[in-house]
Amino acid sequence: MNNTTKKLGEWAINKIIEEYKDDIALLIALEEHSVNDDGHGECFDYFVPATKRGHELSQTFIVEGIGHDLYPRTWERMERTANLIDKCTICLGNAKILYYRSEEDKERFLKLKELLLKNLNDSEFMYKRVLENLDNAMKLYQTLMFENELYRVRTAAGYIANYLSDIVFYLNKTYFKEWRNGLTAELRKLKYIPDNFEEHYEYIIKAETIDEIKSASYLLIDTSRKFISIHKPDIKSLKADVDYNEFAGWYQELSLTWRRLRFYCNTNNAEQAFMDACSLQNELILVKDEYGIDEDKLDLLGYFNFENLSIIHKRSLELEDYVIEEIEKNGVKINKYDTIDEFLKKNG
Repeated sequence: MNNTTKKLGEWAINKIIEEYKDDIALLIALEEHSVNDDGHGECFDYFVPATKRGHELSQTFIVEGIGHDLYPRTWERMERTANLIDKCTICLGNAKILYYRSEEDKERFLKLKELLLKNLNDSEFMYKRVLENLDNAMKLYQTLMFENELYRVRTAAGYIANYLSDIVFYLNKTYFKEWRNGLTAELRKLKYIPDNFEEHYEYIIKAETIDEIKSASYLLIDTSRKFISIHKPDIKSLKADVDYNEFAGWYQELSLTWRRLRFYCNTNNAEQAFMDACSLQNELILVKDEYGIDEDKLDLLGYFNFENLSIIHKRSLELEDYVIEEIEKNGVKINKYDTIDEFLKKNG
């Protein structure tokens, strides 16, 4: 820690004690965040306000050419960080307490750090975060494919790489900790890494054309998806967390689509049958992991045959029966009635 960093840290602590003693719960610094000995994050990074007035401590300034941002992170945001919803994991994982208002505030913060560590080591919990990051990366890729400006393509590719690298860290039960070393150096420390991930990432940085960047982004997503599949937790244990009431609600909402698909099959309307099958297939893919749907029960559209709709008709019955069975064998009754009179009697 250089002399300027030390003096800034002392200034922030003294300012809190003299002007905001009852309004600031914590002042936090970040370890391993300084680059080129600039002291950024080490003198202070953020504070946790205890009152509305505490937010007034926030300010940005430049000292000796180094920008500093003394900003608030609320307890609610810290909880989101511990649960890896807020992406700045380093803000909690690398946090060092410089000042605390009370032992209670200190203990509350340390418990959030413990929760972060617990979550990082929970394979099932982290797998959900992994899927969220993959979904974000693939949505960005869809946007990237329609961009024609080099700067926009590079921006999207950079964020795709960011989401996917987080996936790699998460599946190694850790996070990107040391900014001063750079992403590639940190990836090399990990036990598990997707095939050619580093090469594809570097290709994005070195690429000079839009087509090269799009190609590299695709390859990075492709190898990450394969990596996720290899490191997926046992689906049986994932099923323990399924909310079968939500699963039933999902089925009830889509039950008409199942019925309509078979109607179009029976009337030999291949176009409409295809569209409803697409809708159902997309839903099955989206909720597969949330509701623990077995991999071999995922394929519907693979059975579509324009000349013979009876094949997908049969498959739709098999899949719908499977969904119903999964819901009912876990103690949830599907909200259905054989007659309108039965419905009216039950629902007043």
